[in-house]
Amino acid sequence: MDDRIYKGHNGDIILSQTGVTTKRGAKGFLLGGFMLRGEKTIPYSSIAAIQLKKAGMATAGYIQLTLIGGPEAKEGYLQSLSDENTIAFQFWGENNKRFEEAKRFIEQRMLASRNPTIQQTSSSADELAKFAQLRDKGVITEEEFQLKKKQILGL
Repeated sequence: MDDRIYKGHNGDIILSQTGVTTKRGAKGFLLGGFMLRGEKTIPYSSIAAIQLKKAGMATAGYIQLTLIGGPEAKEGYLQSLSDENTIAFQFWGENNKRFEEAKRFIEQRMLASRNPTIQQTSSSADELAKFAQLRDKGVITEEEFQLKKKQILGL
């Protein structure tokens, strides 16, 4: 998967396979009260919540990440400009649609990072299928297959 980049007016948000990176340029530094700069990468498993405020004709929008064990910014747009976990964006173009897409992607990754059993179940099913093929080809007996099945399923 290629990184997905969403450009805001106080920085960019970059979504990779493993986490979210906020990247600040000169504009982010200036809008962030001379405090926001550089890059920060957050693993999906460290994100507790995500908030999206859509931009309107006269108001900017923002996407804000709340980290597990971290403080939550609650004062809206003005505070979002100086919050290191928030990217603000304007109404023009497809920004609302693009940042909604970013929110959905982050939520999916957050969920996947909290449910590793989904991945484990599919690998268990794959392993069972391999042993079933070996049984069907006569490489292992039915008894050996049943024993292996119990081991894989933890019975």
